[in-house]
Amino acid sequence: MKSIKTASDEFIQIIQSTKNLSDKTITAYRSDLKDFQVFLQSNELDETVILKYVQVLSKERSLKDNTICRKLITLKMFFSFLYEQGYTDVNYYQNHHFRYKKERRLPKTLAIKETSKLITYLSNCAEKETTSFDLWKNYRNLALIDILISTGIRIAEASNISLSDVIFSERTILIHGKGRKQRLIYISCNDTWNNLTRWLKIRKSRATNTDKIFVNRFGEQLSIHGIEYIYNSTKRACGINEKSTPHYLRHTFATNLLANGADLRSVQEILGHSSVATTEIYTEVTTKRKKQVLNKYNYRNKL
Repeated sequence: MKSIKTASDEFIQIIQSTKNLSDKTITAYRSDLKDFQVFLQSNELDETVILKYVQVLSKERSLKDNTICRKLITLKMFFSFLYEQGYTDVNYYQNHHFRYKKERRLPKTLAIKETSKLITYLSNCAEKETTSFDLWKNYRNLALIDILISTGIRIAEASNISLSDVIFSERTILIHGKGRKQRLIYISCNDTWNNLTRWLKIRKSRATNTDKIFVNRFGEQLSIHGIEYIYNSTKRACGINEKSTPHYLRHTFATNLLANGADLRSVQEILGHSSVATTEIYTEVTTKRKKQVLNKYNYRNKL
């Protein structure tokens, strides 16, 4: 059999050329296989290898369920590749008698008043008399956070929006999502649209090296880490949930759409979920909230 490293490199080359995967996904696969190669330096490649590997990931390294599941998906594909190419006599993944079940967790959200605090704070910052750079920065931050709140897009998607993706006549934006899938989102809120168009005008006041609409002080594409920094700074200034992340805004958006009567299929398309099963978890959040409201406010409980 070829070395695991050689086979891994060949596997990555093949999926790069045959599957429509993003660079981020390819990087994750490559990282997962390197991690497994390190594990094999002190473990035999046999029928028990998957079970032993999962035990190391969960017990010794305490990785999150989602991370473990992603690594297992990578290994499932890799071992199928090894077997189909004749590099192994058995498919070690297919033959193992183990099924890893990850804990099902409800999406974490912000209260509506907390998202309102974010918008109010950023709006006040943008209206203050200040330096030209601070004005530029504050309008960028307002447009960015408002887009995340109003559309539920992922921060990686926000980072990748180009000027040519904004269709002014339709008030829509072309979003480049996971797996290189594209979808159009409509900006329904007038304030959000006004904040975006105002930012695009102010954006021109400083030189840029990219056509991405959200840029940093150096005129380069605003990274996901840059977006996380902006959100974290804003949430602290507003005094809202310290543990929250920008992804809470996506969860909040989806949960409130369903709570207000939107159908599941439409929400799936708006969020860019490949499966409606992913969207369905938000219905559990709305059900939980309804139970809380009824337990607290239903007058019949006190009769």
